[in-house]
Amino acid sequence: MATQFEPVIGLEIHVQLASKTKMFCTCPNGMDESSGPNTEICPRCSGQPGTLPVMNEGAVRLGVRAGLALGCKTNEVSSFERKHYFYPDLPKGYQITQNAHPVNGRGEIEITFGPKTNLQKKKIGIHHAHLEEDAAKSSHEAQYSLVDFNRAGCPLLEIVSMPDMRSADEAYAYLTEIKRLMKWVDASNCDMEKGELRVDVNVSLRPVGQEKFGTRTEIKNLNSFKAVRDAINYEIARQTEVLNKGEKVVQQTLLWDKEQNITKPMRSKEDALDYRYFPEPDLPPLILRKDRLEKIKADMPELPAAKEAKFVGLGLSAYDAGVLTITRAVAEYFEAVLKAGAPAKAAANWITTDLLGALHAENKEIEDSPIAAENLAELIGLVESGKISRTQAKTVFEKMYQTGEKAAALVEKLGLSQVSDEGQLFAWAQEAINEAPKAVADFKKGNRAAVGALVGAVMRKSKGKANPKRMNEILVELLSK
Repeated sequence: MATQFEPVIGLEIHVQLASKTKMFCTCPNGMDESSGPNTEICPRCSGQPGTLPVMNEGAVRLGVRAGLALGCKTNEVSSFERKHYFYPDLPKGYQITQNAHPVNGRGEIEITFGPKTNLQKKKIGIHHAHLEEDAAKSSHEAQYSLVDFNRAGCPLLEIVSMPDMRSADEAYAYLTEIKRLMKWVDASNCDMEKGELRVDVNVSLRPVGQEKFGTRTEIKNLNSFKAVRDAINYEIARQTEVLNKGEKVVQQTLLWDKEQNITKPMRSKEDALDYRYFPEPDLPPLILRKDRLEKIKADMPELPAAKEAKFVGLGLSAYDAGVLTITRAVAEYFEAVLKAGAPAKAAANWITTDLLGALHAENKEIEDSPIAAENLAELIGLVESGKISRTQAKTVFEKMYQTGEKAAALVEKLGLSQVSDEGQLFAWAQEAINEAPKAVADFKKGNRAAVGALVGAVMRKSKGKANPKRMNEILVELLSK
């Protein structure tokens, strides 16, 4: 009988910090598409003899902000070390990184995963999050390899999780939450296509009920969320097959082949001793003064978990609150609509369904919305006051999205104002009753739903200008006599 195994998963996530310059020099940070290879470099980041690193205060500040978002303990004293390995993309022959004393210590975040109808929450530990410099970018052709040093020296924050995840879905949710938090506090743009967020995954298996970890493998440089999920699921299946055959899992570094959907060996897995870490002699300890740290904390925005709790307190579902905090910009847009007078539930429905739906169809973000928050609040107000129906509001919304015009002006221009004259409403209702004896008979027999057909008839007569809620009340009143 095959043994039942439990996956043990940990992630190492590298995010490129959004500072203006590189970690230890003044070269521009980030891959400018218009720049040619090896144009954004200097003697420091290209590893020329005799050059000395100078720490980037802006990158340190962003690293601390990121750590606070992860719930990490900020270490007021941290230090840098040299991590040695030989590869063409490492110009100095070593990487300046933090190892024994990182700037961010233990932390914890909460993830949400599972289907909409059965959302689950779980806390995932953060072992630490340390600062380091990036390597250059290699590209490989059939006959040769090329190295572009524009990326060498860019500031990175490596976020190392505890081995707390037990499925690919949990790892996917964890990665999603890390990306949301990093963008939320403006620590990183997290553009995976530009290499600003890269993931290494550690996977091992152990028999269900056993505490001791199994032998782990590391899957390197996964560059999409789908690749992370697929690679984990494949590796779990592969290791399960190996163990059930009575064989041993080999500790090694793997690459994910997205064309064949398999992992492939890259090299045997290194231990820390292989890197020959020792203190970076050209950099003093990084000391965060208390006044500087307090200033960073004071500048932090309200984090998504607090926003979600606040929105749930307004009567929204946990799912809607999650959608409205998918980015900080969406949360702030929602709050601006509320500030302009819209009820929370109505505002949430319009934003999550209509506005975000229209934006996503064009691959746009909330910052690109042609409808200002106060204009959406005005449209919602017209519906809530009964001046236009929800159906009419849909038409107005589409025009607002196309033109950016205000709701009230469009209602006037399109002639969509609802008729509120009671005499006219009663007249339409009586006409509908006279023309639909079957619906009237069904209502008299106790079928209250029959009034819906009459409301529909009135809406056609009025060309959508009758208030459907008030019309329903009038029809029930007339039919009940």
